Amino acid sequence: MQMRFGAVGAGTGGAGRTQATALALVTSLFFMWGLSYGLLDVLNKHFQETLHISHAQSGLLQAAYFGAYFLWALPAASLMERAGYKTGILLGLGLYALGALLFVPATATGSYPMFLFALFVIASGLGCLETAANPYVTVLGPAETSERRLNLSQSFNGLGQFVGPLLGGLLFFGDPAAAANGANANAADPVRAVYVAIAVVVFAMALLFWRAVLPDIREKQADGSSVQPTVPLLSQRHFVFSVVTQFFYVAAQVGVGAFFINFVTHAAGISSQRAAFLLSLAMMLLLIGRFLGTALMSIVAPGRLLGIYGAASVVLVLLAILAPSPTIAIGALLGVFFFMSIMFPTIFALGVKGLGASTKRGASLLIMSIVGGAIAPYVMGAVSDAYGIANAFFLPAACFAVVCWYGFWGSCPRDAVVGGIR
Repeated sequence: MQMRFGAVGAGTGGAGRTQATALALVTSLFFMWGLSYGLLDVLNKHFQETLHISHAQSGLLQAAYFGAYFLWALPAASLMERAGYKTGILLGLGLYALGALLFVPATATGSYPMFLFALFVIASGLGCLETAANPYVTVLGPAETSERRLNLSQSFNGLGQFVGPLLGGLLFFGDPAAAANGANANAADPVRAVYVAIAVVVFAMALLFWRAVLPDIREKQADGSSVQPTVPLLSQRHFVFSVVTQFFYVAAQVGVGAFFINFVTHAAGISSQRAAFLLSLAMMLLLIGRFLGTALMSIVAPGRLLGIYGAASVVLVLLAILAPSPTIAIGALLGVFFFMSIMFPTIFALGVKGLGASTKRGASLLIMSIVGGAIAPYVMGAVSDAYGIANAFFLPAACFAVVCWYGFWGSCPRDAVVGGIR
């Protein structure tokens, strides 16, 4: 067996420069899907005000968005096993741009189902991008530093998540009188303009990737045929538990983000725009936490650090729910974003570690587990409508407890006993 490209990260000269360029290009994708996700949480509250929908109905935004990840992860992985990472990236960028352009007819009609469809198409593209980019970064260098490398790339995802709420807060809530008039043209124009601009940027990125030379690290047999996955995924204890944990983590992350603005406006009685700016601050804390977490992983084992951050998140969510004052509640909820920072990339990197030729398939199952983000917001919205927004946050507290368990105990790469299904 031979590699199409030499050991990634070990190259010198031209090969090393190609690898560095590839890592930089792929890292730019993390910013773009972070931007999309950051805007999604602002759209949640924006549509409550302009389309007059309930909290549970607004949770359908996340259902459409993260449901697309579930549907696209396996097809994207199968495509990349045959055609490589670059093909998956180009497909993802194409769907991202198409979905962003669908905001033009959605805003023209003021149709909530049309907005849901546009977000589904965007997320279909992002599902392809995440299925490609996350495992690609883990193999663009030594295996022993894969967690740190992925956390570093994911830091730019945090930057996009910071910019998204800031941009949405400035534009989507700029005119309260217009928002009170429902889904009219004036209220829709900023949304349309933002997503058309995104479509232009994403199309330009697709052209850049199309022309770029990316290392093709697919394994090949001596006769040139593709090697089939050889690691029995369901016998890998650390991988099986990573899929379960990622489901609960994304459920917590998306639920907290989706209803952050609702929580803050209810607790402190401030405007949606100011709450959106606080969400942007929360995302900045997530970004800082990711850079700091990346550095800490040089002295603290990634699994242990994940367990510590999971425990801290449980405590802070419960404090936000039970705090005697709005200031303490909001401060605690802001702190949750700092400790969420390393969770997704660390769970992902710990899960795919040692999977070899099965990495793409394992990555696709981890991306499918993002469907937790499609379920939790609707459940939280229903609880909020019935019992109040604070009580809805008991769900993410329970989810963070699962993350804590995985970090300390479930991530140990011992053989599982659930069979040898490949």
